[in-house]
Amino acid sequence: MAILEVEQIHKSFGKTEVLKGIDFSMEEGQVVSVIGSSGSGKTTLLRCITGLETADRGKITVGGRVTFDAARKGKLSMAEKRQNQLCTGLVFQSFNLFPQYTALRNVTLAKEFLVKEACKKEQCDRAEIKARLTAIDEEAKALLLSVGLSDKLNSYPCELSGGQQQRVAIARALMLSPQVLCFDEPTSALDPEITNEVLAVIRKLANEGRTMLIVTHEMGFAREVSNEIIFMHDGVIAERGAPDVVFDQPKNARLREFLSAMLHA
Repeated sequence: MAILEVEQIHKSFGKTEVLKGIDFSMEEGQVVSVIGSSGSGKTTLLRCITGLETADRGKITVGGRVTFDAARKGKLSMAEKRQNQLCTGLVFQSFNLFPQYTALRNVTLAKEFLVKEACKKEQCDRAEIKARLTAIDEEAKALLLSVGLSDKLNSYPCELSGGQQQRVAIARALMLSPQVLCFDEPTSALDPEITNEVLAVIRKLANEGRTMLIVTHEMGFAREVSNEIIFMHDGVIAERGAPDVVFDQPKNARLREFLSAMLHA
């Protein structure tokens, strides 16, 4: 059974049709990289999958749960929307950390909110609330350790390098245990010399069997970590397949042009 199913997703902004019927699926543990020129619809696709944008048509299913269905009549409740959004996680290209909070607080904030909300419904006593919040703190520390930032727990974003901020953002996304972890150009805002530290973390997650959908311009990295490559052009999937096939035997003329331009960039 596919862990992610994207069916006939269409999205327009005004008169501009950005996504023109996207169809694909992913199995659990797969890493799929999405490549293509700027304006091809890659980021819009991720934002629709993660619920940050609402598609005009189509259906999205994550782990057997329908997280979006344009054909559904009636609005979703806030609880349904929140549960749908928890199925996926998104790491932004520009980090999007809260500048007023430490690295540790950035990682714990969303889960603390959810736990406090649950405790309110369950009428937990103070001891139970404290125990749950302590567990969240320990989980966040373990995640920051796993991305190499155990010495930066109390550092603020302004005190961290771009690569360190992006690793905090990855830990924050992992904190909510998403079934599919999405990355939108995770190294595009980084200096070349620190790109590798972020790619090393993503490579580690791939080796751990995390299900990941990665929009990237790092062609060598995409070839190395991916089970499948999707090439988007003009709002459609123009070609898809195994990395060796897509990179070494591209069938689509626009893909051949794109790869040639990337090679000589």
